[in-house]
Amino acid sequence: MRWRLLRRRLSISAPRMAVRSHLPWPLRWAVVALVLGFSGALAFWAFEFGRELAGLDGSGRQVSQQLAETRAQLEAVRRDRDRAQSIANTADSLLRAERVTQARLLEQVKALEAENEALKADLGFFERLLPASSSGVAIRGAQVEPLGGGQWRYQVLIMQPGGRQASEFVGRLSVQPSGSKDGQTWTAAGEPPGAADTLRLRQHRRVEGVLSVPAGVQLRQVQFRVLDAGGVVRATQVVRL
Repeated sequence: MRWRLLRRRLSISAPRMAVRSHLPWPLRWAVVALVLGFSGALAFWAFEFGRELAGLDGSGRQVSQQLAETRAQLEAVRRDRDRAQSIANTADSLLRAERVTQARLLEQVKALEAENEALKADLGFFERLLPASSSGVAIRGAQVEPLGGGQWRYQVLIMQPGGRQASEFVGRLSVQPSGSKDGQTWTAAGEPPGAADTLRLRQHRRVEGVLSVPAGVQLRQVQFRVLDAGGVVRATQVVRL
C-alpha cells in the first residue's frame, strides 16, 4: 500500500504542486498603504490642477472681492434707475397738471373771447343807436325777432341827451303789435306784460320783453312809444316785419 502511494507521487500521474512566495502580513499592509497613499496623492494633484484651471486656487479672495464690487455697482445702478423713474413720474405728473391747467386756461380764454364778442356787439349796438342832435327822449334801434311758437322778442334802447346833467325822465313804454288774421286787420287788445311798467332813465335804458301772438296771426309791425308821466307821447318808432 505504501509502495503504491509512493509510486503515484513519483510518477507522471502525481498531482501538480504550486510554489508561492509567502510575504508577511505587515509587509502586505505596507504595500497596500503605499498604493493608497499614491492614489490619494494623485487625486489631490488632480484636484489642485482642476482648481488652477478654474481659477479658484489663490484668487478666490479676489473673485469674492470682484463679486462684491459687482453687486455694489448693480445696487448703485438700481438706485440710479429708481431715482430716474421717480424724476420721470414727477415730470409726468407735472405735465398732466400743466395740460389740465392749459385746458382750463383755454376754456377761460374762449369764455373771455365770447364775452368780448358780446361786448363788441353791445358797443356796436350802442354806437349805432347814439342820437345825432335830437333833443328830449328818443327811441333808438328797436328790434323784433321771432322765437317760435307765436312768441317774438323785442329790444328797445331809450336815450335822453344831456349826459349826467340831464334830469331824470319818468314815464312808460307802450308796445303795440299789429298784423292780420283770416284776412282782417288784427291789433293786440292790451300791452304785453312789463311794457306798461314805470320807465325811469337819466341817460339811457334798454328795455326787453316777449310778445305773445295768437295762433293764425301774421305779425306785420310793432309800434313803440315813450309816454311821459302826463301821457304825452315823447318818442315813437315802428318796426315793420
